Amino acid sequence: MKKKPLPYNKRKDKNEENSNDEQKPKRIIKLKKTPIKLKQRMATPPKMKYNPTLKSLKDEGMRLNKYIAHTGLCSRRKADEHIKKGLVTVNGAVVVEMGHKIFRGDVVKFEGKVMTPEQKVYVLLNKPKDMITTLKDEKGRKTVMDIISNASTERLYPVGRLDRQTTGLLLFTNDGELAQRLMHPSFLVRKLYHVTLDKPLTKHHLEKIVAGITLEDGKIPVDGIEYVSGSGKCEVGIQIHIGRNRIVRRLFEHLGYTVKKLDRVLYGGLTKKDLPRGKWRYLNPKELIMLKHFKG
Repeated sequence: MKKKPLPYNKRKDKNEENSNDEQKPKRIIKLKKTPIKLKQRMATPPKMKYNPTLKSLKDEGMRLNKYIAHTGLCSRRKADEHIKKGLVTVNGAVVVEMGHKIFRGDVVKFEGKVMTPEQKVYVLLNKPKDMITTLKDEKGRKTVMDIISNASTERLYPVGRLDRQTTGLLLFTNDGELAQRLMHPSFLVRKLYHVTLDKPLTKHHLEKIVAGITLEDGKIPVDGIEYVSGSGKCEVGIQIHIGRNRIVRRLFEHLGYTVKKLDRVLYGGLTKKDLPRGKWRYLNPKELIMLKHFKG
């Protein structure tokens, strides 16, 4: 005898378990215990039909400080300082006017070196352990630049730093203006860390961290902290927006803990999804728009 089909509201969905999970209240942190085993999708930088900088030069001209920022040398604010000091020349003449406009065919030099606009490149790396966040190491140790060496012919710079033992998300770009914006404390860029401690974090200490602990360089505002489920309180997720040197490690060391592992799992709105440890990828257009319009 043929069974009658159940009404739609009583049918069991094969993805019911997943859908129920999505309805649960969001926690500060959701971390997977199992390693990601996905092949990295090595996207190529978006091909540009034209260079927008050159188009602006042809049509209405471009302010000198903006032009310098487009070369990847520095931000507009820093460019203003260089211009004021007389370090910039246009067609062989020193220019100190902040509003001076550059048009196609003009030759701009900084300290005697010709400057040309670059195509902007944005690379996200899942940094492995024992890698130094610096452009070059005097002792010959491996740096993060060794991993992304074939990402672009343009010279890329890391946005901020991760210490040698810390793993996780690190952004690289030749967009000096965006880099300075992301690193400035006023933009409140969220950073989420997965912290593994040498012993369980007490509830008392967790509450002290939430209230705000003061170190030698000032008070440490924490946006959120929570135990990682199933870790015996030895693992926590902590979200901050300040970028002081070794701030997460120093915070827990102040309370008598040793940080055994530290992994940055979120930077701004960027995550490690589909990005195995030690691999990199280009930002997609949606991520780039999100970063450029980031408001904390």
